[in-house]
Amino acid sequence: MKRWTRWQDWVAVAAGLYAALATIWTVGTAASITLMIVLGVLMIIAGVWSVAVPKLVSMEWIVAVLGALLFISPWVAQYATHMGAAWTSWICGGVGVVTGLWALAPAMRMNHTTHGGTQMAH
Repeated sequence: MKRWTRWQDWVAVAAGLYAALATIWTVGTAASITLMIVLGVLMIIAGVWSVAVPKLVSMEWIVAVLGALLFISPWVAQYATHMGAAWTSWICGGVGVVTGLWALAPAMRMNHTTHGGTQMAH
């Protein structure tokens, strides 16, 4: 797989972008705004890094973990009653987890073929 082409990473970037920008039009607490911006931006960074260097398996795990943190943040930071912020966190976090885990297999294949496998990626 070539750089900049893995769709799962682009979906994770979009989910992070939406989570960070949703604080503009979503009512929430100071904690929800902070967590949505920080975790959204970190998911954007991890997704872009992952799509730029597609053989890094660790970045896919980081995307999944950031998604999980975003998913549980409404309960941890106690903003689950603010429906707009909570649903945004749950959906964007779930997307981050799913896309991070979904991209693991292609990343592992690419990592394997570039480190002594039968094919060399150029």
